[in-house]
Amino acid sequence: MSLQTQLNSFVLRVAEEFNTVKGRTGTLTALTTTDKSSLVAAINELKAAILTAVAIDDLTVATTSTYSSSKIVSVLDALKADILGGADPAFDTLLELQQALQNDQTGIAALTAAIDKRVRFDAAQTLTVPEQTQARSNIGAVAATDIGDTNTDFVAIFNAALV
Repeated sequence: MSLQTQLNSFVLRVAEEFNTVKGRTGTLTALTTTDKSSLVAAINELKAAILTAVAIDDLTVATTSTYSSSKIVSVLDALKADILGGADPAFDTLLELQQALQNDQTGIAALTAAIDKRVRFDAAQTLTVPEQTQARSNIGAVAATDIGDTNTDFVAIFNAALV
């Protein structure tokens, strides 16, 4: 085999490897960077963008940054404290509240019964005579029967008495 044939084979093999490498790396025009002159230029552009980007900012609420994990935890802790409002540790989760309510059905029934015995102002209500008497006593009101007929014509009575 001649030297020229061997060099031709070598050049073709090197070209084949270059094409494989080029196929794996893509073309510069496919870069989404502004500078597409070389991979080095594109990487440098990316590095500069990363260095100037503010990824963590514990002072500003924004869509372009985030709080640090410690700031997120402190915000969540403050929110939890606001929601709990100083609740006893035995009742500081929804599950604990659910269990307490489920375990005290007698207390719930007593509360419901007590609420049912309250005088309503948002709807008509049927009360027994003793319930009406107690409600009037509680608010210092008198019974309609104690007032008499509210449709009485007092002018007519007065005029009749003048004769």
